[in-house]
Amino acid sequence: MTLPPPFSHGSRLLQRLRRRYPQELALLPAGEPTAAQLQSTYAQLRQAYPEVADALRVLRQLVLERLVVLDCEQQAPLNTIMQSMTALAEFSLGEALQEALARVDQRHGAPMTAQGTRAQLWVVGMGKLGAGELNVSSDIDLVYVFDEDGQTQGIEGGRGGVSNHSYFDKVVKQLYALIGETTEHGQVFRMDLGLRPNGESGHSVVSLDALEEYFQVQGREWERLAWLKARVVAPGACIDLVKALREVVTPFVFRRYLDYNVFEALRVLHQQIRAQSRRLSAGRPERANDVKLGRGGIREIEFTVQLLQVVRGGQFPELRQRATLDTLASLVQARLMPADTAQALHEAYIFLRRVEHRTQYLDDQQTHRLPSDPADLQWIAHTLGLAGSDDLLTVLQQHRDRVAQEFDRLLGQGESAQTDTANTPPPVSHDWASVLEGLSPLFRERMTAWPALPRVLALREDARERLLRLVQRTQTWLDQGRINEEAALRWSDWMEPLLRRETYLALLLERPQVHQQLLRLLGSARWAARYLRTHPGVIDELANPEVLEERFDAVQLRGHLQARYDALANQDADDEESLLNVLRRAHHGETLLTLARDVEGRLSVEQVADDLSLLADTLVEVAALWVWSRLKTRHRELPCFAVLGYGKWGGKELGYGSDLDIVFVYQDEHPQAAEIYAGFARKLIQWLTIKTGEGDVYEIDTALRPNGNAGLLVSSWESFADYQRQRGSNTAWVWEHQAMTRARFCVGDVSLRQPFEEVRREVLCAPRDPQTLALEVVAMRDKMRAAHAFMPEVFDFKHSPGGMIDVEFAVQFLVLAHAGQYPRLADNIGNIALLEQAESVGLLPPGMGQAAADAYRSLRHWQHLARLDEASGQLPLNEVRQQQEAIAALWRFVFS
Repeated sequence: MTLPPPFSHGSRLLQRLRRRYPQELALLPAGEPTAAQLQSTYAQLRQAYPEVADALRVLRQLVLERLVVLDCEQQAPLNTIMQSMTALAEFSLGEALQEALARVDQRHGAPMTAQGTRAQLWVVGMGKLGAGELNVSSDIDLVYVFDEDGQTQGIEGGRGGVSNHSYFDKVVKQLYALIGETTEHGQVFRMDLGLRPNGESGHSVVSLDALEEYFQVQGREWERLAWLKARVVAPGACIDLVKALREVVTPFVFRRYLDYNVFEALRVLHQQIRAQSRRLSAGRPERANDVKLGRGGIREIEFTVQLLQVVRGGQFPELRQRATLDTLASLVQARLMPADTAQALHEAYIFLRRVEHRTQYLDDQQTHRLPSDPADLQWIAHTLGLAGSDDLLTVLQQHRDRVAQEFDRLLGQGESAQTDTANTPPPVSHDWASVLEGLSPLFRERMTAWPALPRVLALREDARERLLRLVQRTQTWLDQGRINEEAALRWSDWMEPLLRRETYLALLLERPQVHQQLLRLLGSARWAARYLRTHPGVIDELANPEVLEERFDAVQLRGHLQARYDALANQDADDEESLLNVLRRAHHGETLLTLARDVEGRLSVEQVADDLSLLADTLVEVAALWVWSRLKTRHRELPCFAVLGYGKWGGKELGYGSDLDIVFVYQDEHPQAAEIYAGFARKLIQWLTIKTGEGDVYEIDTALRPNGNAGLLVSSWESFADYQRQRGSNTAWVWEHQAMTRARFCVGDVSLRQPFEEVRREVLCAPRDPQTLALEVVAMRDKMRAAHAFMPEVFDFKHSPGGMIDVEFAVQFLVLAHAGQYPRLADNIGNIALLEQAESVGLLPPGMGQAAADAYRSLRHWQHLARLDEASGQLPLNEVRQQQEAIAALWRFVFS
């Protein structure tokens, strides 16, 4: 029986290589080519092929033969093929650069810097080379950068000296001869310098200073996508060390603020690519199946990923990756792409790239089109494990349809695509007079001065067009009843100071969902409008409407923050300010999402407080870990330290803009523990409170620590416990024990959680004389009431008799007086639940606890709405008579 030939035999390239290099093929071991194997094989080839150019070309042929076998017969992972080709390119460029430098040195001497050191040339790999994703017949996109201008040393007697620029220009020409020229052994790689500054009209090599100036003055939006994957690939010694180049490229590619201007640039670029693809395939149906440039092809997957990277990478450092598949996973983790979408693009990318490789295995041509020969199509299908060419075309079309759908969705949400006529009305006019005429009276009054504003006059024409469209869209939604007029007026107040940042115009135009949600938030409450004016960059959090259906997820946020920390550390960019801003952006973003869920009616007041309190727990925990890891005086891996929350944070009743009442304790026998933890606490407070360009995180109040502001910032666990237990001469006051009713272990070493809870319960359950306790609690309440006087007919939700503070003091008295007999009263479960608990054990008459709890809940709700709208927190007494009387009855009964 005759066995069928291996799948790889369908490759004419493989057959040709085996005929041409039968002896040489044995020099490269079977399996995936490693860097060590490339070096060893190359050294052996130099014995038969003394010229560097010849040996490198033959080495490439040997690698290609191995990859055909690995891919088609052994079904090696795509990554193996791409990384093998990338390793070959890096090795070849390294060897060629070494040879080119030696040749030019012989004629002109070494290039020198002003410091007397040798100037360096960096071979920057762009595109698939930079990303480690080369295909088997790929060209390599290169940019040549040298570090510093200067002169060469010359040769004997100083002859032959030239500028460093001239020197490296000659080196680049030598590199082309060694790598790119076609000889009897073919090429090593086709070389493309089209991505260098100024493209084909630019210099072949550029200094680092000139590159930075080009980025600042002439760099175009599409070039940011090109430089996203840039990586030094030669010389090998510089690959991981070129921080200077990274510091120039990173701010060009990844802007500090959200940047949606790139959408239109990519849209235009993609339209050009599709138009070119249609022209090439016109009348040539065999050219229509281009798996790279055609509809739903590889390029559209890359564009989808790169667009999200460029827009958000400034704030999400974990997106600053080069490899497409790795970035897809990061986009899911950052909640910028649904997991099922990323998985579909992942699968499509692998399939399309494997098809692409097989089209190139046929004849080693730089092609991305399916062959027209039925036998070749059948071979490609079989090597992919498919029954035949019909199955190949079916699966291919399924993948391409999904890719095109996602790509069109991403680019088609803006007005330029005109895909949503309800969200995107065509402009009736390009002039302000006509636009203003169509506005509602109050909106028109607010906008009348805009045409003459310097910020508006300074806008580019395309930005001014965006602004006009946004104004018209806002009026359209106002006419349709989607928003109220207050929203339109506050939007104009929000937009005016941001007009110089054209990216906000682009963002709102590209994302109608964000525009509409922004208007709804602005129209909902004054605090929301002020918060958004202070932190405008957070509005992109609203781009995905699905997140409004969720609740705050602490585990997810911790993962995101750690991913950002790790990414910054890997990029040598984890300076303190960058980390401070990571925390602030996370706080502002999560606060905005909670606010949006709140005003949409998806969360109750209690749920808002729970989420904001859990957010505080998470951010303080992460900040503490980061501060400790960078503390110069730290003496252990993790601190034996606790952050105790009091007041609203301890009771899980935080509101928007609430500060944090904190007490710090430690348990550590180190001789300098007190000094170390005091320094740690001060640094942690600084990290949370200092204002950067992104604002702050929280205001911190430490007045509830033992002895208040006169006491130590940080207490040892033993001294804190003794103080609360009334041991010794320095002990807690009654009001401090009242505060303990809402104290909570929030952050720190879990070994301190149980001891704290035991001390807290011991304090709350300690025997007390009810009459003495009542006198002290009432005296404290009277003192507070005297500081807040109101007209008799006005009811203040918080301070008036029968208000929220009366509930809080009554509950605190019930806990301190009766928790010894009823231990469940010591649970930190909130005032409402404690009132219900007190009634259930008979401390309150039937119905009284529930009535007071209902009244307290109503007051919290009204207070919440008042704070959102920055109102006074007061109502006429006759409007809250029922709630006031229920709480007054509780007060009279408890303290009678």
